[in-house]
Amino acid sequence: MNALYVILGAAIGAPLRFWIDQQLRARHRFPYGILVVNVVGSFIIGLVIGSGESIHSLVTTGFAGAFTTWSTFILDLYLAYELKRYKEVALNLGISLILGLSAAWLGIQLIS
Repeated sequence: MNALYVILGAAIGAPLRFWIDQQLRARHRFPYGILVVNVVGSFIIGLVIGSGESIHSLVTTGFAGAFTTWSTFILDLYLAYELKRYKEVALNLGISLILGLSAAWLGIQLIS
């Protein structure tokens, strides 16, 4: 049954990530879409970290696992580096880490 929850969550998370990223990339050079989904995903994981197994499978592994993306984040950093946009690399890395950690912390605090 948990595999079904993971599949259902991923079926919602992946297209939503794609849509958000496409909307923001059409308007901005900076990869705001990936930043937004990773921060929101961190917050959601923080909210459900202590939940039961089925909710964890649906929301954390399924939805947030498909909604967030490490590989695209790294690719965005690499491409900006290759284009010698060093300030963009530093901003993306710093903002992503600070906001991602803060969002996860906030989610955990809200359920504690």
